[in-house]
Amino acid sequence: MKRIEAIIQPFKFEAVKNALKGIGIGGMTVTDVRGCGRQKGHIEFYRGVEYRIDLIPKVKIDIIVSSGQTNEVVQTILNSARTGSIGDGKIFIYDLDDAIRIRNDERGDLAI
Repeated sequence: MKRIEAIIQPFKFEAVKNALKGIGIGGMTVTDVRGCGRQKGHIEFYRGVEYRIDLIPKVKIDIIVSSGQTNEVVQTILNSARTGSIGDGKIFIYDLDDAIRIRNDERGDLAI
């Protein structure tokens, strides 16, 4: 099993979610996060005062899949989240030892 963590632009979330549903991925955990990288933030003005915004809002999607689905899920996220601009995000892939469904003790692929 693999854990796929994708950090994407907030306005791309619906496109990514719908694309994942299109390939049969229905389970995911979504978190609003803030971060910085090459994008370096931006400057905003509020009541005439300049503020540097260093942490940019992003959306983090966590998906657990069987190892055989990893490439399809990653490619789907890449295709639906990419704008070609700095700040599009990152995808991280982790090995997952086990998963357990609390309700009935199912383990491994049965639990996801």
